[in-house]
Amino acid sequence: MSTYRLNSARHAPDSTEYRAYHARNWRDIPQLARLDKERLFEMEVVSKVFPFKTNNFVIDNLIDWSDVENDPIFALNFPHREMLMPADFSALAGLIRKGADEALITQRVREIRETLNPHPAGQKEHNIPELDEESLPGMQHKYRETVLFFPSQGQTCHAYCTFCFRWPQFTGDSADRFASREVGNLIAYLRRHPEVTDVLITGGDPMIMSSRVLAGYVRPLLAARLPNLRRIRFGTKALTFWPHRFVNDRDADELLALLGDIADAGLHVAVMAHFNHPRELESPVVQDAIARLRESGAEIRTQSPLLRPVNADPVVWQTMWKKQVDLGCIPYYMFLARDTGAHHHFSVPLVRAWRIYRDAIAGVSGLARTVRGPSMSATPGKVEVLGVSRIGPQKVISLRFLQGRDPGWVMRPFFAKYDEQATWLDELRPVSGSRWFFEERPSQLRATA
Repeated sequence: MSTYRLNSARHAPDSTEYRAYHARNWRDIPQLARLDKERLFEMEVVSKVFPFKTNNFVIDNLIDWSDVENDPIFALNFPHREMLMPADFSALAGLIRKGADEALITQRVREIRETLNPHPAGQKEHNIPELDEESLPGMQHKYRETVLFFPSQGQTCHAYCTFCFRWPQFTGDSADRFASREVGNLIAYLRRHPEVTDVLITGGDPMIMSSRVLAGYVRPLLAARLPNLRRIRFGTKALTFWPHRFVNDRDADELLALLGDIADAGLHVAVMAHFNHPRELESPVVQDAIARLRESGAEIRTQSPLLRPVNADPVVWQTMWKKQVDLGCIPYYMFLARDTGAHHHFSVPLVRAWRIYRDAIAGVSGLARTVRGPSMSATPGKVEVLGVSRIGPQKVISLRFLQGRDPGWVMRPFFAKYDEQATWLDELRPVSGSRWFFEERPSQLRATA
């Protein structure tokens, strides 16, 4: 029997009707009448390359439509011209303005996408594991203890983030998608790999699935009684973009009972929640959703990338972390925007990112200093920017691995030449020698066997 108990005092009686707006009909969103025709056209052009999706909760609760062009949640959810390089935008806009053949537009879109590093950090080349010499495209195994699983029905979201590093999952090209219906393969893989203790169910967003469908993946994992499996995590943005999922959707209670059953089975259950701005924590339904998740036995850990048009301000992060702690969440990661998609628009230079992190962490109590970062999820692993130091007269950037393809790299400090403009690991250069120590054994970049 699940330990979850419904607190009826907080349980809202009726869910707001769910409506998802897509690029093909976003002109039906009445609030967009505030934008001029050229701005709407720019959104249409960018949405040809990057998928767009939003819903009425975002529209009605999260965006300040009186100052929409400066609104962080609008920047987070709606496409804008700066997401494309100027030459790419002009070329694609020109084709659309002159009514070019759809096949020609599609070809140009494909060419632009291919320049955007659609699968960063070796996701396709190095992360896909094998079972009996067959690849498992619905899974990734990069770090020794953790396997990522992508359930087929969870490979969309309640709304799409403009910065999303998994944007190819939503473009309609099946060759670019990670997805699996085979939980049996996951169980078999875990049996073969006793070093794996954690499964991260991700997407897309697994909380887009009905509770019944999600249970079809989770319950076989529990029934398998794998001695090495100790923790199940769920990566989700639903707490921000559709908190009704946990409060008053038809099967919200069923979902929370499922999470409670994971805890009752003796496993740790963690919700890896994406909050990018403190405004996302203000709604009463979000706060109710957090409380109900915690009552189910789930732990909530929060994470976000540092995004130039959304949250590149230490006060924003301080406010967000303090509120998360007040609500019982654990601040977990400050990431750097992945080197994919509109990286040029969202990225913050590493040195500036470290200063934002330092100033933010200095203004919170120890309970919020659980945040690790700023961190790059790069090909060899998660690399944390420790700060700016000196080696003799030379100014350097100090770094270390928080996670690595080779566990021996973890927590090992290393140094890069000072560069105020660098936004990613591959733009840095070692202080001494021509190669990093983690480049000396290329075999370490292969997916875990």
